[in-house]
Amino acid sequence: MANVQSSNLGYPRIGANREWKKALESFWSGKLEEHELLSKLDDIRLDRLRIQQEKGIDLIPVHDFTMYDHMLDMSVMFGLVPQRFKYDGGPVPLSVYFAMARGSQGAAACEMTKWFNTNYHYIVPELQDAKPHLTVNKPLEAYREAKSSLGIEGKPVLVGPYTFLKLSKGYTPDQFESLLDQFTDLYAVILKELEQEGVQWVQFDEPILVTSLTKDELALVSSVYKKLHAAAPAIRIMLQTYFDSVSHYVEIISLPVQGIGLDFVHGLDGNTEQLLKHGFPEDKVLGVGLINGRNIWRSDLDAKLELLDTLSQKVKPSQYVIQPSCSLLHVPVSTAYEDKLDPVLRQALSFANEKLDELTLLTSALNNGIESVSEQLKEHNQAVAAMNQSSLRNNEQVQKETSKVVGLNPTRALSFEERRKAQQKKWNLPLLPTTTIGSFPQSTEVRQARKNWRSGEWSAEQYETFLAEQTRAWIEIQEDIGLDVLVHGEFERTDMVEFFGEKLDGFSFTANGWVQSYGSRCVKPPVIYGDVEFVNPMTVKETVYAQSLTSKPVKGMLTGPITILNWSFVRDDISRELVAYQIALALRLEVNALEQAGIEMIQVDEPALREGLPLKREDWQSYLDWSVKAFRLSTSSVKDTTQIHTHMCYCEFHDIIDSIRALDADVISIETSRSHGELIGSFEEHTYDHGIGLGVYDIHSPRVPEVDEMTQMIKRALSVLDPELFWINPDCGLKTRGRDETVAALRNMVAAAAQYREVLSVNQS
Repeated sequence: MANVQSSNLGYPRIGANREWKKALESFWSGKLEEHELLSKLDDIRLDRLRIQQEKGIDLIPVHDFTMYDHMLDMSVMFGLVPQRFKYDGGPVPLSVYFAMARGSQGAAACEMTKWFNTNYHYIVPELQDAKPHLTVNKPLEAYREAKSSLGIEGKPVLVGPYTFLKLSKGYTPDQFESLLDQFTDLYAVILKELEQEGVQWVQFDEPILVTSLTKDELALVSSVYKKLHAAAPAIRIMLQTYFDSVSHYVEIISLPVQGIGLDFVHGLDGNTEQLLKHGFPEDKVLGVGLINGRNIWRSDLDAKLELLDTLSQKVKPSQYVIQPSCSLLHVPVSTAYEDKLDPVLRQALSFANEKLDELTLLTSALNNGIESVSEQLKEHNQAVAAMNQSSLRNNEQVQKETSKVVGLNPTRALSFEERRKAQQKKWNLPLLPTTTIGSFPQSTEVRQARKNWRSGEWSAEQYETFLAEQTRAWIEIQEDIGLDVLVHGEFERTDMVEFFGEKLDGFSFTANGWVQSYGSRCVKPPVIYGDVEFVNPMTVKETVYAQSLTSKPVKGMLTGPITILNWSFVRDDISRELVAYQIALALRLEVNALEQAGIEMIQVDEPALREGLPLKREDWQSYLDWSVKAFRLSTSSVKDTTQIHTHMCYCEFHDIIDSIRALDADVISIETSRSHGELIGSFEEHTYDHGIGLGVYDIHSPRVPEVDEMTQMIKRALSVLDPELFWINPDCGLKTRGRDETVAALRNMVAAAAQYREVLSVNQS
């Protein structure tokens, strides 16, 4: 039998009951001292290691834990602290670390953006102010802790040099090679110290290698790993890729490393085809990413064993290391708390702990023969089959309606320019109209009220009365501030996707299925297990009530089909495209219901549209085509005078400008302030001829920006955008902010808009 090892690439940080999140937020609110926070985090970190040890994982990752974000950890380890945080050298204090992540009254937070095409956000390293140097060898500390506390021979995990620099900012293209040399030297120091400690394996995460790279870029990657291997020849490097197949297979497997980790879930076809065509080096280990690290369904283990058998045509099983497709950071911790789910559905689920069981089961099958685990395999695969065959997944009416739209090209009746004239006449808004993105603070009072209602302590009538009071109060606040287009505040919503999933057929919800989105922000994605169907109007009641309180327009607020898709755990038995169309058809009925009720400004948010892009540019267009189609399915049936808004989080706008224009939304708002206005530069090269609002302040930070700061953002935007089409708004929803800071920031925003209207008036005269 083969001597196959199991390996994990990373484990959730948050704890089974979000202990990590609670500790951080207690510290930030002043309820915990720093030493108390560190003690709690030590306990959580060791518990994670202990679980993996007890599950029988052979190669357990260390240094995958963080106090906020792993890319931020890399930044502070290399002393990359922007000058505005007043860092004086040496180990970076916790106060500076959290200021970089969250901002402070005196300094804007570092930019935050998506980790490849996931819903995890990382803190972008800034290089313009700092000279890279090693402040502390954190991987070494993590290795020592695991070994001394639990006897674990840990596998330190680091973001690889090439990916780290590619995801950083603050340098020019001609500086890249020099900076890469500097960072490679620092990584070499880390490796030498790990080698001296007796570390056997180090995992370098290089997901950038699955994107479209040039030959010159590959040559730089090769030079990096030659230097690292030479610096610490006794260390065994696992070069780990994930999220897709590698772009240049032959070059990658030729790198001077001892192991290559490939994703055989999201990169299944490409990696399998290349491996069977070109083989695999006999002197390297193959990290076989078999278990889906980004979704929550049990794997078909018979299919996984068949794949391993296929790969054995070119790779000796003794070279296998069985592992997830990527870090388990992206899935919840355990299904142990999900006893209220339908039994068929629950048995089909696999969270982080269950995925570890799948890994060890496959490893045992390879090492001891399939017969030794035949009963476990049979039970496992029966659960998968039961879910696929269940009536929960087979709604014939929905499937029939979905099949009808596959060949359609939904469009609005009139062009944007024609609609714009009709909408201007109807709404009569001022130049540079002001609005918000949708949500207002979910205060402790709001969360407690929801808890009271869900626990049965409050009746539905009591809860609805409370929601009405909150809505009325915030309509009055918005009018007092002077906003031009209002929102109802979304106090009834826990999450922008969960809210809609609770009201549509085909969705289910876990009790404890939390995953980290950014910092301490955890979300509990809905589970799309079956065919999605509209049941009853979902937002009409609250929106109509809010509109009854004011003569100003109130926007209806919906989450778009692609964001619902990308922020859910999606069934894996049909294509994501078909699921998107099902969601779009359901939302279309909601849009129609709002319009029929007199709500004729409707915002259909797509903050997650770009994050769903395939990592290879050659695969983008197919995804964008069906994503745009799904959005238009949702929105194209309305009247000419009904104004459709949408919202997107920060993205490289120029990359997908044609598709964003193709959405044909009357107004789009885009998160931009955390990038310090860099997105505005996109419009210097690309025109945009629909309504647009660029966020003028960062809602992820508690700081209240001054009027002049926002005015400067407006000024720069209007140097490349038409004032007649420009809207003023915050970056994103205000759900996570406090009341006082929200009101203060919005007052400054309205003042900035008024100030700039005066500037435009003077210029025109």
